[in-house]
Amino acid sequence: MEINKDLKGKLENLKKLIMPLERVIVAYSGGVDSTFLLKVCTDTLGSKNIMAFIRTSPTYPESEIHEAKNLAGIMGVPYVVAGAGEMEDPNFLSNPKDRCYYCKTHLFEVVWKCAGKEGFNHVLEGSNLDDLDDFRPGRKACEELNVKSPLIEAGLTKKEIRMLSKALLLPTHDKPSFACLSTRIPYGTPITTELLKRIELSENALHRIGIKDLRVRYHNDIARIEVNNKELSKVIKLRKQVVEELKKYGFIYVALDLEGYRTGSMNQPM
Repeated sequence: MEINKDLKGKLENLKKLIMPLERVIVAYSGGVDSTFLLKVCTDTLGSKNIMAFIRTSPTYPESEIHEAKNLAGIMGVPYVVAGAGEMEDPNFLSNPKDRCYYCKTHLFEVVWKCAGKEGFNHVLEGSNLDDLDDFRPGRKACEELNVKSPLIEAGLTKKEIRMLSKALLLPTHDKPSFACLSTRIPYGTPITTELLKRIELSENALHRIGIKDLRVRYHNDIARIEVNNKELSKVIKLRKQVVEELKKYGFIYVALDLEGYRTGSMNQPM
């Protein structure tokens, strides 16, 4: 795929930002942004100077963790898989509006420990320029713990990262965006491992029947399904299967949100 001059310039600028860092560890989720960042770091610094930190947590589906490990392996990047302890923090489990701050703080503290042990100079993460327009308490954790966000520094948007990922033949170029499972739970509703597993299994069930880009939002007895606008008709067509699957996981009512998928829709409980 051909990329235009401006996009080539941004890619070169990203490489220039990365080159002086010498040895880096990347907080890696296997998503669009962090996969692109890991690839560019590898191409710029060489795989011997890169490590991917893959977090295990009930807030991330096992399938996502497996895919991250697989992609890091394909790119020839050494990786470490470890938990970060957020599920032991009452501040996170109480599910306040800044829960992401506590979660990211735990993550980056553990990544820095790994960096020190393995001899890496910098910790990198994959936020992009569009993320600055959203409510992102995790940005504060990046600043406090000196975690670099090269994609933001290079001025790259999500759309541009997808285009560059396609040019680099990355399989994640068209992967749906993913946020941790705790974002499906209204602020103030306590986060538990059992609840996160219910949501994970519910979303997996809908993936299996052919619905790709979705969220199952938790509202006690109600599962509120968000999908992109292109898949609204598919959910309606498969509504009997959808209801049957979600009732297996303890939901009494199943609702389709006609506004479709959007970020920030859990800001207020129903």
